[in-house]
Amino acid sequence: MSEPGNEIIIEFRQAGYRLPSGATLLRNISFAVGRGETLVLLGRSGAGKTTALKLINRLVEPSEGEVLVERRRTTDWDPIALRRHIGYVIQETGLFPHYTVERNVSLLPRLERWTDQQVHTRAQDLLRLVGLDPGIFLERYPHELSGGQRQRVGIARALAANPPILLMDEPFGSLDPLTRAEIRAEFQALQRQLGKAIVLVTHDTGEALLLGTRIALMEAGELKGLYSPVELAESQEPVAVAYRAQLRGLEQFLKGGPQ
Repeated sequence: MSEPGNEIIIEFRQAGYRLPSGATLLRNISFAVGRGETLVLLGRSGAGKTTALKLINRLVEPSEGEVLVERRRTTDWDPIALRRHIGYVIQETGLFPHYTVERNVSLLPRLERWTDQQVHTRAQDLLRLVGLDPGIFLERYPHELSGGQRQRVGIARALAANPPILLMDEPFGSLDPLTRAEIRAEFQALQRQLGKAIVLVTHDTGEALLLGTRIALMEAGELKGLYSPVELAESQEPVAVAYRAQLRGLEQFLKGGPQ
């Protein structure tokens, strides 16, 4: 369940997904995400994390059970209306290379028929929000930006129409460690300010503990547990223990090996 008192925005009810071949990618997934929460889907490659994310914006539909957005089944939403209701951030940002930063950020507001002045003002405000000076960056193209700057523009674009939901698929994975740490800190500040319902996919245990309000631990298409960061640090679930061991091993490596 979501944290007590939070309005539920996303809910999985025993949801599963099978490929047309019959192979099962997800089975019996149940959780809820409230407004202002960041639920992290933590698991290795093939665990079903990205498939779960795609069930939310109806890129795929559940083979069993149901997924609800704002208490409506995703299958009852018009797919285009649903996706415009959701911000989506991916690892490589997906910016259009022949569009300026402003045009990339303002794609959805223009589709929603905002006025030119509204679009321009929103783009300026969003760049400031993600730590970029609009006077410098609005007219630049993606190839003129660093990886961290492109990722900030990707986040700004996802927020352009002020969606209540933000989906993030390995959003910081391609960045160097220092830039990744910087943008993670900015993301935390943004979430406190904006109060979105966020679902974030990662295989990085440290990132999950740092950014998650709660952590859904996934393995082979199943939900192995739903934890607060403190609960994950204490859980005796074998998969949770393995992830903690991975994190300890990384910490020892960074310190120069076992003491």
